[in-house]
Amino acid sequence: MPHLASLYFKTAVVFLIIGIAMGLQMAISGDHNIIGPHAHANLLGWVTMAIFGGYYALNRVKAQSRFARLQFWVYTSGVVVMVPSLYMLYLGHPAFEPLTAISSIVALMGAVMFAVVIYSREPLPKGLPAE
Repeated sequence: MPHLASLYFKTAVVFLIIGIAMGLQMAISGDHNIIGPHAHANLLGWVTMAIFGGYYALNRVKAQSRFARLQFWVYTSGVVVMVPSLYMLYLGHPAFEPLTAISSIVALMGAVMFAVVIYSREPLPKGLPAE
């Protein structure tokens, strides 16, 4: 498995654990006010990162590009900052709103970069005929 795919799967599992912990916190306390950060941790962290990892596992050539590695760091940094800042925002700390907004834009940039990876032509390994 390409290193990039493995990084995505490892990061996704961390977000799965964080998402479950948030869900347990809500269930135990009976206070469901952090549903937004919980959903973001699960969907942008666990699900989306696992899908990115699956794509890169199936597309080894693209997974080896510098652009794909940059895409990982851009997207991941956005989500890593967004989830806790959104958590603090939902707990009633409005000072975290600018950080949440900036990190959301960074995550969006990472998603757009992933679209570029998907739509880019994949270079053929040496020795294979062109289609």
